[in-house]
Amino acid sequence: MSLSPQIAQWEQRYSSSGDYLFGIHPNAFLTTHAARIKQGGRVLSVADGEGRNGVFLATQGFDVHTLEGSATAVERARQLSADKSVRLTIEHCDLFHWSWPEDKYDAVVAIFVQFATPEQRAELFSYMKRTVKPGGLILLEGYHTSQPQHGTGGPSNVDHLYTEELLSKEFSDMEIELLTTYEAVISEGHGHNGLSALVDLVARKPAR
Repeated sequence: MSLSPQIAQWEQRYSSSGDYLFGIHPNAFLTTHAARIKQGGRVLSVADGEGRNGVFLATQGFDVHTLEGSATAVERARQLSADKSVRLTIEHCDLFHWSWPEDKYDAVVAIFVQFATPEQRAELFSYMKRTVKPGGLILLEGYHTSQPQHGTGGPSNVDHLYTEELLSKEFSDMEIELLTTYEAVISEGHGHNGLSALVDLVARKPAR
């Protein structure tokens, strides 16, 4: 796979970290809301990095498929799944050149996928909505536009960050079950650590 500039940048970050950049424990938002997903359902974890969230979902009995562009991150995800003795499909790919199937997954999980520019973000969100089944869920967490003042993780470019208004508009064709902005102290390896401004979304695709 030829590396886009974004993937090359993330490969450099992961390969130079020397360890799990975002730790091995799952994201708190995901652990809180995973029970909303259909029991035993098929879940797609987008830009899953070193596997902490995909592996967690697999330990909960879900049929998990993860996507990630960095080869180093993929290798660490495979190691983490072996360490936790769980099976999941870990695919090395470029999200913007992947064939997103229609109505396949009971849930799509996207945690801190804020590498995407505003144009890419709209494209990525449309792919996520396409691939989740009618009645299925999208679980998304990201940094709020006020995050740069904390300096505890995430991009410095506010165009890559979220507001409730932005997500409400982007997911207006879905049933929004949760949309909230708040501050919390998070500890996710070296990459996300400290008081952070967060936006959480849970949205359900209308049943046909």
